[in-house]
Amino acid sequence: MSAEDKKSSKTPRWKVPWMTLGAGLVMIIGAGIFLYPHVASWFSQLAQSKVIDSELVIFHENTDQEEAIREELAAAHEYNEALSSGAIYEANANIALGSGSLAPGAMGYNELLNETGSGFMGRLLYEDLGIDLPIYHGTSDDILLTGVGHLEGTSLPVGRKGTRSVLTAHRGLPESTLFNNLDKAEVGDIFSVTVLDEVYAYQVFEIKVINPEDTQQILPDPDRDLMTLVTCTPLGINTHRILVTAERIYPTPEATEAAALATPQLPHFPWWTVIIAVIVIGIGVYVWRDGYRLARIAQVESSDETIESTGSE
Repeated sequence: MSAEDKKSSKTPRWKVPWMTLGAGLVMIIGAGIFLYPHVASWFSQLAQSKVIDSELVIFHENTDQEEAIREELAAAHEYNEALSSGAIYEANANIALGSGSLAPGAMGYNELLNETGSGFMGRLLYEDLGIDLPIYHGTSDDILLTGVGHLEGTSLPVGRKGTRSVLTAHRGLPESTLFNNLDKAEVGDIFSVTVLDEVYAYQVFEIKVINPEDTQQILPDPDRDLMTLVTCTPLGINTHRILVTAERIYPTPEATEAAALATPQLPHFPWWTVIIAVIVIGIGVYVWRDGYRLARIAQVESSDETIESTGSE
C-alpha cells in the first residue's frame, strides 16, 4: 500500500461540525434571550439590596447620631402637619399625582429624610411578595427604574394618625422585578417601612383596581395612619391601576421589626446560573459528539474510496 493510501486510511479524530456549531450558537442566543429578564432582575435586586444595606447601616451602627435622627424625624412630622396631603389618579394616567400643598415656611421636600444626600428615604419590605426595595424621594423616571418612589404631596412615611403616604413602583420591566407581584397582595398581609432607625408596620385592609377611565382620590383619614402602594396592572399591559392600602399596627410585631432591621435576603440563589451551565454543557456535548459522528462518516467514505481504488488496480 502506498504512503498516500496509508494516509487516506487514517481515522480523522474530529471534524469541525460547522452546521452543528451554528445550531448551538442559535440555541445559546435563544436561551440568553429567555433568561435575560431573570438575570437582569437578579443583578437589579443585588444592587437594590446593597443600597439598603449601606444606607441603613449608617443609622443602626452609629449610635452617636441618635440626636440627629430624632431631630430629622421631628422635622418630618412638622412637614406632615404643614402639608395639606393627598394624591389623585387622573383618568388614563399611569402614575398618581401628589395633590397636597405646604403651608408657608415649611421645609423643602428634598431636604427631609435625606441624610446622605442620595435621595434615599427608607426601605420597603413586603416579605410575602418578595419585595425589598429602597424608597426614594419623588417619582421621576430615573427613580422608578431603580426602586420605589415616594409620591411628593403625600405624607412622609414616618407614621402618626391623619397621615397617608403613597409609594409607587413599576411593573413589567424586563430588567427589574420591583412591584411585579403587587397583584398577589391579600387582605391581612403585613409589610414594613423603615426610615432612619424606625420601623413602621402596616396591615393590608383594602385592595382596589381602578379602571383606566376612572379618577381616584387618595386622601388621608384623620383617625388612621395609612400607607398605599400603587402600580399598574395587568402585568405587561398596564391599562388599569392597583391600590393596596394598609393601616399601621401597634406595636410593631417583633418578627417584622427584626426582618426590617436585618441585612436584605434578596436576591436568592441564582438558579439561572445552573440553567446556563446545563445549557452550555449540553450544547458542548452535542457539538463534540456530532464532530465524532462526522469523523466516522468521513472514515467510512475514505475506506470505500480506498477499496474502490485497490479494486480498480
